[in-house]
Amino acid sequence: MEASPRPLELILARNLLASLSTPAFLIDQRGEIAFFNDAAGRVLGRRFEDCGPLPADEWTRLFGPLGEDGEPIRWTDLPLTGPLMRNRPAHAMFPLRSAEGGEHLVEASGLPIMGAGGYRGALVVFWPAEDAA
Repeated sequence: MEASPRPLELILARNLLASLSTPAFLIDQRGEIAFFNDAAGRVLGRRFEDCGPLPADEWTRLFGPLGEDGEPIRWTDLPLTGPLMRNRPAHAMFPLRSAEGGEHLVEASGLPIMGAGGYRGALVVFWPAEDAA
């Protein structure tokens, strides 16, 4: 089965993310990670080119975000998801896990991506919380 083409808005956002030095990822309307840039790959311990798009249940299992119990939080329950899907920017702090098992407390800000058909996905930038001070 052939994957459906990405909306133009996500293609253009991917081009922007590829040029950012700040860790960032792009999520489509289903919660799949459509792309993450090299800076995000350094934090996550994995390059996008090595893993490709990741369904929501897989990226939350691999990287988190993690709840206080250390278990991954479902993407639909993340503090960024609800506002983004309602066309509102959002900001949150949460721990992520790298591919090597290290944990990073990060701050993240997300911007919804809207198109003619409504919500298309979100662009999320993040950085280590200790860098925010």
